[in-house]
Formats: sequence, structure tokens, C-alpha cells
Amino acid sequence: VGPKLFQYVLKVLVQSVQLLYTLLRMDRPSYILLQQNPPGLPSIAVAWAAGLFWGSKLIIDWHNYGYTIMSLSHGRNHPLVLVAKWYEKLFGRLSDYNLCVTDAMRKDLWVNFKIKAVTLYDKPASYFKETPLDLQHNLFMKLAKDYEPFKPRAGSPSAQGSAFTERDGKSGNVVKTRGRPALLVSSTSWTEDEDFSVLLRALEDYERFITEGAKLPALVCVITGKGPLKDYYNALIQKLHFKHIQICTPWLEAEDYPLLLGSADLGVCLHKSSSGLDLPMKVVDMFGCCLPVCAIHFECLHELVKHEENGLIFRDSKELAEQLKMLFLEFPSLEGKLHSFRENLRVSRQLRWDESWDQIVLPLLGARN
Repeated sequence: VGPKLFQYVLKVLVQSVQLLYTLLRMDRPSYILLQQNPPGLPSIAVAWAAGLFWGSKLIIDWHNYGYTIMSLSHGRNHPLVLVAKWYEKLFGRLSDYNLCVTDAMRKDLWVNFKIKAVTLYDKPASYFKETPLDLQHNLFMKLAKDYEPFKPRAGSPSAQGSAFTERDGKSGNVVKTRGRPALLVSSTSWTEDEDFSVLLRALEDYERFITEGAKLPALVCVITGKGPLKDYYNALIQKLHFKHIQICTPWLEAEDYPLLLGSADLGVCLHKSSSGLDLPMKVVDMFGCCLPVCAIHFECLHELVKHEENGLIFRDSKELAEQLKMLFLEFPSLEGKLHSFRENLRVSRQLRWDESWDQIVLPLLGARN
């Protein structure tokens, strides 16, 4: 009830009381880790106050800046945005330790906030890995119950099959369906920092390539997640009339999301950092599943996506469409860049989250006790 500014202030005050009450009821901690900022309003100030009460060290894990995200909807000079920037700068300096997700952010924290931070790159959890064929089949059969793109193609003789896999009637083994479509996956929170019209325009070009005679597979595009702009983009999707492309926007169970990434042929990332200083976690998870990625360009993306090595970087829908055409030409051949990107990801063997933490954060804390 009341003006939006009043609602916002009231929400912050209520959350502050709730969070402080919760923190002061716990056993005295040696450290309070704020993972992750943003959102930092009111959590940075409340965590600092609780640390002052307990005599605990405050660690802030910087993934982005809250004020830059607010600026997407309010503009950079809006009073709320300016207050949020002042707040993050003031209370960020009061922390004892700081972690950040890119070297670019580490430098920016020092130059603009005079905050010293250590770069701790996001790493995939251990359950993000390539999905065995049997588990792929189980997932596809489960999704086929609710989503048309996963159902077997018209005229398929197998009742034990999906659009992508089927169980051999004699051996009982799962095999890839002959003439299967390519599976493209993206994930999103459907917010302003991801413009999915870029992908939709690229898919229109992809459909045209097939119509003009290019030897490209049919395409199933799965966009997972939920958020404020999902209805808006679903309305745009419904206006598209593709013959060779199917799009669905499911909300997956937590355990199914890694299985889907580990079963896909290509990932697409449309995350554009509001600050230009953070990296998309979805790509980290995709790489954990050895899934090659096409990602939209922004300043520090090169710290994660190595162009022509583990994926491709594009700047607009035309460039993305050409990349899709090049990667899926003669699909599902085990030759070409799509396969070589996957092999490079297999060989690179990324550190996992717990290994990265042990190597970077534990020595930092141990050295300063």
C-alpha cells in the first residue's frame, strides 16, 4: 500500500529486522560470509552489524553491483541508484575480506571503491557433468509427458522412444534416434539483462537457412527458468511459426537441470552484465557438463569463454545465426567445431567448486588468523 518508494523503504526495514534477528540468534560465528552480493541491501549492513556484535569477520562475495542492476530499470542517475551505490561503497569498505568473480571486478573494486579483493572464479558443482545415455533417455521420456518437442516424431515405430533417444527392442540398449533434432539449451531468470529477442531473430534466420536448402537438422530450443519477463517472451514465441524449430520454456526440477545440460548439443548465453564485470554462472555450469557455448559479448567474458576454443562469442542475432549454421552443418557428425569444442572442455578438466575454495579461500583465511 502506498507509493512505490514507501513500499521499498518499508520492505528494506522489515528485512533488516528479520535478518538481524536471525543472525543474533545463532551461535557465535568466526566468520559471516555474505554470498553473494547482490542483493546487498540490506544484507551487507546487517551482516556488518551482526559481526560487530559477535566480534566476527565479515566476508563479502562480490558477484556484481546491486546499483548497476537497479540502473537497468531506473537509469543510472535515479536517486535510488545513487543511494545504492553510496551504500555498497560505504559498507563494502567495512568488510574484513572480499572475494570477487573476475579479475576485472577485482581491479574495479580497488580503483573505484578502494576495496582489496581476491578473485575466486565460479566453478561448477560436482553434479554438473556429461549425462550417460540411459539417464538422457529417462529425462527425455519424462519431459515428453508434458512437452511436445520431446515426443517422438510422427511415424516413429518405437513406443519406448523420445525425439532424441529410443530403447532398442532386441538388446534393450538406449541409442540416439536416427535423424534426431539438435538440442539447444539456454537458461534465464527472464530479466532486463538478457535480451532473448536476439535468440528469436537468430532462430528465424536458421529456419530460413533450412528453407533455402542448407543441410541443417531440425532444432529443439529449450529455455529454462522463470522470472518477470517470461510471459512477455512467451507471447513473442507464440507468434513465430516455424516448421523446423520447436521452442519450449519449462521450469525444471532442480535435479533435472544438470541432466538436461549434460544431454544437450549446444548452450546459448544471452547474459549481458549490468556492470560488465561479472560472469554468467549458467556458462560455468554448461562447461562443467562439457557443453560448448555461444555467448553474447561483453567486456570481461573472455575470462571464461575462449573464442574458437570452448565456444563462440557473438555480438548480434546475425552473427549468432551464422554460428548456429556453421556448428550444426552436417549434424550429428563427430567432426567439426562443435565436437572439437566439447573435446577441449573434456581435456581441460576444470576445478570444481570445493577444490577451488580449498586452494584460494582457505589459505587466505588461515594466513590472517
